[in-house]
Amino acid sequence: MKRGKRLIVDTLLYNGKVFVDGELIKAGIAINDEKIFRIAKTPNLPEASKHINLKGNVVIPGLVDVHVHLRDGGKAYKEDFYTGTMAAAAGGVTTVLDMPNNEPVTMSAYALEERISLTRGQIFVNVGFYSALPQSYAEIRDILEKGALAFKLFLNKQIGGVDIDSDEALLETFHILSRAGAPVAVHAEDRRLIEEKKRKLQRSGRNDFKAFYEAHSSKAEENAVKRMIRLTEQSEVQTHFCHLSSKKGLNHVKKAKEKGLFVTCEVTPHHLFLSSADLEKYGGFAVVTPSLKTRRDVEALWHALKAGWIDIIASDHAPHTIGEKTADSVWDVKPGIAGIETLLPLMLNEVNRGRLTLAELVRLTSENPAKIFRINLRGLLKEGFYADLTVVDMKKTHQIDASKFYSKAKFSPFDGWKLRGKPVKTFVNGELVMEDGEIVAKPATGKLVRRGQL
Repeated sequence: MKRGKRLIVDTLLYNGKVFVDGELIKAGIAINDEKIFRIAKTPNLPEASKHINLKGNVVIPGLVDVHVHLRDGGKAYKEDFYTGTMAAAAGGVTTVLDMPNNEPVTMSAYALEERISLTRGQIFVNVGFYSALPQSYAEIRDILEKGALAFKLFLNKQIGGVDIDSDEALLETFHILSRAGAPVAVHAEDRRLIEEKKRKLQRSGRNDFKAFYEAHSSKAEENAVKRMIRLTEQSEVQTHFCHLSSKKGLNHVKKAKEKGLFVTCEVTPHHLFLSSADLEKYGGFAVVTPSLKTRRDVEALWHALKAGWIDIIASDHAPHTIGEKTADSVWDVKPGIAGIETLLPLMLNEVNRGRLTLAELVRLTSENPAKIFRINLRGLLKEGFYADLTVVDMKKTHQIDASKFYSKAKFSPFDGWKLRGKPVKTFVNGELVMEDGEIVAKPATGKLVRRGQL
């Protein structure tokens, strides 16, 4: 880093507006050895081997997306680590947490190690992992030692080794997680209620998109949220509610927070921008679980977002093939949206509209995710932190073109939407990975993010 007596760093970003301590300042960023060396006015920055002009654009912390299905393995035909992390970088996301409902399911130390092996030489952004809850309590410790950041519980279907219908089994598991200081992220839908309603609808010959919404009702979410809060209170486990979609579910989370329980929650862009009224318009492309809810529910989510009751915005990036999304029967359509490339553009548009402040957006997409999941030295623009940076052009107007996604799933209900505000550069560990929509780095820029890692 020295040339004679002059200080030389790797890279200098200049002529930008940098989001630091809740506000934008005109400053530059010096990057050295993967980390932020200094944030200061240009005259106070060291010399550098490489200079990059930010052209007056805004620099925010790289997004930390805590809800991503990168597929690969037996589901590589839908997505893999290579395409999924390129898609992340294209969307301004620098760290992702990979969900465990894979083939095979990630639910043991061995399965996690096998999953990690798939990332070698393939990832453009940082990747951390969830594990499903294993059948053996002893396996929990081994999974954590292997580096899993959190566990995922699906209450809508049996995935993993713990019987999701047994409060006793879940409570015993949660006590272990609580003692270990490991979070559990929950897909909160009542499996029995969904299956009962689905059978009734199918017997009556219903095969429309509204029927899917009726099966995956607000009541199904409310029941599961209430159950999980009760178990959280009994075990003191750290609970994170994934993709809340209803006013009813949200109200119970709010009450749990008011009681002082260790509870956090997230919402997705598709639950913020789409409602059940859009199902006929977008068809299978808008089939997700939890389902899209009413306009009143959407308004409640936005109100909670502004009031501070929602902690995180995450994509729930869940790519499928075009055939899986356009199946003849709504009951055969695979639920999920490829959302990692549209998350930030959609939210920047709302910042420009005045519906959200930039500070709120950074807190919801970078600061809080890193803090809640204990991802060290990421999520903030701060000296000594990893140089995970996203440069955004707040004035740039553009139109979403799903055919140009880096994801293998090149379709979206947001296809054709006109927006203002776009990520134009993504830096991961100090390396420029995306510039003007093009991936300009080689894979292996990203790192594995493990529990307790500095």
